[in-house]
Amino acid sequence: MGGPHHGVFLLFHVLCVSLTLSEVGAQSTKACARWCPLNSSCVNSTACRCNLGFSASSGEVFTSPSDSCDDINECAPPTTVSCGKNADCQNTEGGYHCTCVPGYELASGAPIFRNENENTCQDVDECQQKLRICKSRGICINTQGSYTCQCLPGFKLNPRDPKLCTDVNECTPGSNPCHNSTHCFNLVGRYECRCRPGWKPIPGDPSSPKDIVCEDKDECSSGEHHCHNSTICTNTVGSYACHCRRGWVPKPGFQNKKNTTVCEEVSFPTWTPPPGIKSQSLSLFFERVQNMRRDFKADLTQKTMKDLIVSLDDLLKTPGDLEALNLSSRHQTATSLLTGLEEILRTLGKAFSNDSFTFYSPGGTVLSLVVQEPGSGNITVGQSHARMLLDWAVAAGAGKSDPTVVGILSIPNMQKLLSNSSLDLDLEKKAKLEECYENSVHGAQLRLLSAVNSVFLSNTNTDKLDSPVTFAFSHLPGTQEQKEHGPREERICAFWKHDGSNGGHWATSGCRILGNGNDSTTCQCNHLSSFAILVAHYNVEDPKLALITKVGLSLSLVCLLLCILTFLLVRPIQGSRTTVHLHLCICLFVGSAIFLAGIENEGGQVGLRCSLVAGLLHYWFLAAFCWMSLEGMELYFLVVRVFQGQGLRKRWLCLIGYGVPLVIVVISAIFAATYKEGYGNALYCWLSHKHGFHWSFQGPVTFIVLCNAVIFVTTVWKLTQKFSEINPDIKKLKKARVLTITAIAQLFVLGCTWVFGLLLFDPRSWVLSYIFTILNCLQGFFLFLLYCLLNKKVREEYRKWACMVTRNKYSEFATTTSASSSSHSQTRALRPSQSGM
Repeated sequence: MGGPHHGVFLLFHVLCVSLTLSEVGAQSTKACARWCPLNSSCVNSTACRCNLGFSASSGEVFTSPSDSCDDINECAPPTTVSCGKNADCQNTEGGYHCTCVPGYELASGAPIFRNENENTCQDVDECQQKLRICKSRGICINTQGSYTCQCLPGFKLNPRDPKLCTDVNECTPGSNPCHNSTHCFNLVGRYECRCRPGWKPIPGDPSSPKDIVCEDKDECSSGEHHCHNSTICTNTVGSYACHCRRGWVPKPGFQNKKNTTVCEEVSFPTWTPPPGIKSQSLSLFFERVQNMRRDFKADLTQKTMKDLIVSLDDLLKTPGDLEALNLSSRHQTATSLLTGLEEILRTLGKAFSNDSFTFYSPGGTVLSLVVQEPGSGNITVGQSHARMLLDWAVAAGAGKSDPTVVGILSIPNMQKLLSNSSLDLDLEKKAKLEECYENSVHGAQLRLLSAVNSVFLSNTNTDKLDSPVTFAFSHLPGTQEQKEHGPREERICAFWKHDGSNGGHWATSGCRILGNGNDSTTCQCNHLSSFAILVAHYNVEDPKLALITKVGLSLSLVCLLLCILTFLLVRPIQGSRTTVHLHLCICLFVGSAIFLAGIENEGGQVGLRCSLVAGLLHYWFLAAFCWMSLEGMELYFLVVRVFQGQGLRKRWLCLIGYGVPLVIVVISAIFAATYKEGYGNALYCWLSHKHGFHWSFQGPVTFIVLCNAVIFVTTVWKLTQKFSEINPDIKKLKKARVLTITAIAQLFVLGCTWVFGLLLFDPRSWVLSYIFTILNCLQGFFLFLLYCLLNKKVREEYRKWACMVTRNKYSEFATTTSASSSSHSQTRALRPSQSGM
């Protein structure tokens, strides 16, 4: 398209436009449009043109009144203005200008310029303009177009304010630059390493505070400690401790092995006898204790402990009048000894420091003591009688830092004071036993299988331990032969429980057996006291035997009452033998009635009521046996009297029948009042076995039964001879029958059935128990059968009374003549059979 023709065409076009504009301009002078918008100028009466820097949407010249002139952004594409390096284009209304970016300025100092050719932007040095532009301990560093603040060593920029320098804590945990023998101390802009308290710089070590290394300072040898003169200074790593001297303990309110520890000498605790106990042996023991307390020296604590244990053994091996005390007083004495020994040994044990020893007394008592710093885990203490495993935390108690005392005192001879003790079974144990035996359990008879072992610790709050204590108790040599236990017997782990009124008793709550061996028993308890292994023979009520006793005695009471009325009212049988029969029945009636009403000691405590019941039973049953002995004498005189003489008179009979038992009971009562024990025990209101008191009944009874047995044999032998002499023609079978009936009847009259009671050495022999109970509960019935129902004269009187009651005519003549005509001579000859023999 080029060439000369194109150039000519372009020139022609330009000329046409110029001519047109000239014509428009010429016409505008003549007229102008009034609707031109803001930022525009009038071309003519129908067109407008935008001012420089503005533009309309329809072009440079526009004819529409709706068009407007808008600012042209010269700093934005497509007509971007170049301002040059380090400068920015700034659009303005109808124009633009260039400015230096922040941190730069024109060399001339002018604020703006028009284009790149005028650009002289250069860096501004803010550090020179504002000398304190960086705050506290900051250094200003100029950069191209800006600046930075740098902190001095030991400082850092604050994240919230980059112009502010804050101190760097070089001693924060995890970034400690100091040696572990020093403390790091942060300072403003720096830090120092200083020796810890109780440390000193190593000689020759660098003197820089940051590189110092320290070693332990021996305050004790240098005299820089502050220990009280009652303590001994012991150097420790970085410090020192003041611990009590041997035989000294911290004063109340102070703790051992502290810099402020103050100690006092261990003192022998005050120990007084139990109140109300009068015993010369016990007084002598406490006199020796008071002498030990008076002469006590802390540095001889171990010797004092040994002397105390030897004195205890001397008391228990030969208790003297202690054994004569009543049960309650003996148990109070035992409780006082056990608790007092625990307190004294615990207190004196504090005089030891990290020490242990075991002392075997010649009398058999053994003390094992361990004193150590509280540790972790378990500790084992023990000797030949017992061993104990417990946790250190239990031994020390809460918040204790002093040396911990753990001890166990085994006392084999304590069983002398604890004999005949009662057993308090916990409810769960009692329920299991009653379920096992299917009967009620009323206490138990106890036998000690081990020594009595008293445990004492630094911790005095031992009623409920956080963790249980395990024991292994060895059996005493004399008990190892009794390895087999009978029925209703059980090996139990028990502890001596203190109570105020009766001194104490054995209990099982909180203890259980873990294992049984032939020579030892292992058990576990959740509290501490004085422990022992016992063999308990449970007193299980036999309901069948109890029923037989109650029914039999009730029947006997009725029969005995009938016998008494018969002997008082039937005149034909009155005589010395009837007198003996009458008083025998009276004694048995009163004794049986008291037995039924009050033999059982329901409360378990021996009070006045129980003692009175036991005393009355003692007297009336002794009187019954005395009248049984008189029955034997009368029987002997009766058999022999036909040929040789008469029996005792009535006044002598009463003197023997009531006087002899009265003398025995009075002597026994004096003995019981002296020793405060004898009448009554924990289970029954009967004679106690303590001090052999039961022999005040068992002795006379044994003598009477043996004598009556001899009389019985002699009588039967004499009767055999008399039968043969009087009537040699009597048949052997009839003779044997008569003799058998007579012999059996006399067994009950003479009390020979009590032989079964004398042979009842073992209460577990249920066969003998049943035989003895049945025979003796029915003694009244057999007396009524023998002396009343089998006596012809008594039967006649009964018939007479029956007829009088029923108002029938009674012919005494017919009855007496019939009996007289048939057997008059035989009745005179066989006088014993007529009396019911």
